[in-house]
Order: sequence, then C-alpha cells, then structure tokens
Amino acid sequence: MASVDSSNVFIKEFQERYEKKLREKEMEIIEHWKAQLDKIIAMRPDSISSLQLQLTKTAEMMGNRIRVLKKG
Repeated sequence: MASVDSSNVFIKEFQERYEKKLREKEMEIIEHWKAQLDKIIAMRPDSISSLQLQLTKTAEMMGNRIRVLKKG
C-alpha cells in the first residue's frame, strides 16, 4: 500500500509541475504576441492599408510559428 500511495503522490506532484510549466509557457506566448500587437498600435499607421499590411505581417509570423511547431 505504501508504494501505491507514494506513486500517487509522485504522479500528483509531477502533474502539478507539468501544469505549472504549461501555464508559464502559455503566458510567455501570449506576452510575445501581445507585444507584437502593441508595436502595431504604437505605430499609429497613416492609413488603413498600412495597418492591414502590419496585421498581415503579424498573421504571417503566427502562421510560420504554427507550421514550425507542427513539424516537430
């Protein structure tokens, strides 16, 4: 019984550490893309077309990152 209890404790601790690390990574990712959007906001584009261009570049960056992550 002691080994089952210690296994359960180990699994629970591992799961908590994993979930904490996952939340930290998610926060880093969101902070990165928020910074990208903040740059666009700070630019004060002259026209809608320049704003669209910046948004398109950011969307392409996100798409590229997704492709890299899917590959491996």
